[in-house]
Amino acid sequence: MPKSAKAKAQEQVPPPLPEPLTVPVADAHTHLDMQGTTVDEALAKATAVGVTRIVQIGCDVERAHWAAKVAADHDAIVAAVALHPNEAPRIEEAQGPGGLDAALREIADLGALPQVVAIGETGLDRYRTGPEGVAAQQRSFRRHIALAKELDKALVIHDRDAHDDVLRILREEGAPRRTVFHCYSGDVAMTEVCAAEGYFMSFAGNVTFASAQPLRDALAAAPPELLLVETDAPFMTPAPFRGRPNAPYLIPVTLRAMAEVKGLAEDELARHVATNAERVFG
Repeated sequence: MPKSAKAKAQEQVPPPLPEPLTVPVADAHTHLDMQGTTVDEALAKATAVGVTRIVQIGCDVERAHWAAKVAADHDAIVAAVALHPNEAPRIEEAQGPGGLDAALREIADLGALPQVVAIGETGLDRYRTGPEGVAAQQRSFRRHIALAKELDKALVIHDRDAHDDVLRILREEGAPRRTVFHCYSGDVAMTEVCAAEGYFMSFAGNVTFASAQPLRDALAAAPPELLLVETDAPFMTPAPFRGRPNAPYLIPVTLRAMAEVKGLAEDELARHVATNAERVFG
């Protein structure tokens, strides 16, 4: 049955502010430029609930410039810059290999800025990019890995339907000493691999979805000292607000769900993820 106008309007209403955390944490991955609000408004709401630091992701050249600027202008924000895995094939198709190389050089210049603390999100995506884009994605991913090591910055990975290839390329290239799987989507077996390699696993609101028991099983197997929490806003709004706009102020909802899965007190998990964010992003 089609949704009513009232139901559609309700989907656009931002969720209420959750109960504040007593131990402040960071939103390890968000897209403020896609959230339909001002940066100051987003920061005010996040701070009100104990989310005191935000990692803003710039996932193409234009958004990477914006991320670097907003991080320079706001003490509570740091930036990560990269070409999203689906962006690399688009650039190469439109502009050829030289166009992709030029875009990667621009990302490298931005990555050297002090307010840019990570290279990402980069990686592989088999969901939106077909076989014709694999070579460009892999070339871009390998260059981002090298860049993170050259600059001694964290590497933030986007991995969609490509677990084995992502892990293989990390082995082949040698992973940076701080590597993060954003919006973690692996199973228990992959979690064991990541834990053995010291890769950080950042969980988003989809860990709260009813269909996500395999993801909760993976979270249960992950060491607390390798956990981060993120919104990936405006995407991945946690239950019970799924379908409504996501934002950094909803981090407490996801963190509390994670604590329940881990069998940890909220404050204990918050201390872990806060310490981990400091280790990764400085």
